[in-house]
Amino acid sequence: MHRSAPRLTRILACAAVPVMLVVAGCSSDSDSKTDDASSSSAAPDATKTEAAVAPAKFAALPDPCKSITAKTVKSLVPSAKNKSGTRGKSSDSSARGGCSWNGLDDNGVKGSQYRWLDVGFTRFASDQGVGSGADRAQADYTKQVAKAQAADGAKKLATAPVSSLGDQATQITYDLTKTGEDFKYATIVARTGNVVVTLNYNGAGYAGAKTPSAADILKGAQKAAKEAVASVSTANEAPAKPSSSPKPAQSAKTKASAKETGNATGKTTAKTTSKTTSKAVAKKTS
Repeated sequence: MHRSAPRLTRILACAAVPVMLVVAGCSSDSDSKTDDASSSSAAPDATKTEAAVAPAKFAALPDPCKSITAKTVKSLVPSAKNKSGTRGKSSDSSARGGCSWNGLDDNGVKGSQYRWLDVGFTRFASDQGVGSGADRAQADYTKQVAKAQAADGAKKLATAPVSSLGDQATQITYDLTKTGEDFKYATIVARTGNVVVTLNYNGAGYAGAKTPSAADILKGAQKAAKEAVASVSTANEAPAKPSSSPKPAQSAKTKASAKETGNATGKTTAKTTSKTTSKAVAKKTS
């Protein structure tokens, strides 16, 4: 009997081991699920939010027919039919606008010189769904350059970047024959912020007149394009507030004049008083 007691103890101990392992295993699994649930509930909502698009730089467009100075228009289109320009139709002048000038300068037996000038503006607003105004303008800028390069019947076509004109600019020049005459063309496409400016200038000689040089046509287009691009910034400038500066101080000359007048008045008054007093005293004495 005494020998069986230790043996029974050992059997009970061994039998208890699997039970403890099972309990530990269940406990570990339960704790793991609890931790996962706790971690899941503690994690923030991982919904993605789109970054806001950059606001558009310009909110307005210039008057297209005033974007190029009258002096420049006169030099490029000497005999314009409408010196104020012919305004293009637009359903929204704050987003799109254009103006053109053309005329035939008749030089009699020397022939005539024809010139055409036009400028167009397109403004793009920032939109969360389609992108920033600048990005949209850049895409349109690329399209306008490609459109100018694809001019039907163009000969001697050349493309080059233009420096110091907006954020980016490209010039396209080419020759084109129409109405039996040789025309020289220059197109400049520029982007400034969220606005695309497209300017076209061309000319030809009629009735024996000399064809204008490509260099002169390009030079004229560049001059007009600079004014047109600059007009975008001008159109978006805040109006100057009236100054509330104090009244200007009285000048030294005015002060001196007032002092002299005061002195003269004082002397005259004193002299008059003295004469009156003297007369009164003399009369009383007599």
